[in-house]
Amino acid sequence: MSSPILDLPLVTLDGRETTLADHAGKVLLIVNTASQCGFTPQYAGLEKLYRDYGARGLVVLGFPCNQFGAQEPGTEAEIAAFCESRFGVSFPMFARIDVNGEHTHPLFAWLKENAKGVLGTEAIKWNFTKFLVDRSATRVTRYAPTTTPESLVQDIEGLLD
Repeated sequence: MSSPILDLPLVTLDGRETTLADHAGKVLLIVNTASQCGFTPQYAGLEKLYRDYGARGLVVLGFPCNQFGAQEPGTEAEIAAFCESRFGVSFPMFARIDVNGEHTHPLFAWLKENAKGVLGTEAIKWNFTKFLVDRSATRVTRYAPTTTPESLVQDIEGLLD
């Protein structure tokens, strides 16, 4: 049985239409990102996770979002240039999306439904909320923006083994 998130339509930062089907069977770390946030330096930790664990089956996926303090105002080209020049980001990045509200992207609607926040809330509270999805793309764990990428190593390794 295939997970419904693998077939959801996505658009990369460079405008290509795609899905997560290319990453079927991998552990996914899905993050809503922003370039002008206090948590923006987490890009470095996310890239380190991707480089350290990519060969074992981890894929980090960045989804820029401008819904929190207008901290991702740039174009897709500006976002890509910032991520590469400032943090050497090589993991897949996608076109800017909404993670809350009327225009919530279906991927984030599924993530929020399957991994509720504190006290059972679904809304994402800020940039750099992280979702760790297992290889079957059916089990997901949510982490707060304050949770550093480095602190996820044990959980990631548990899903990779």
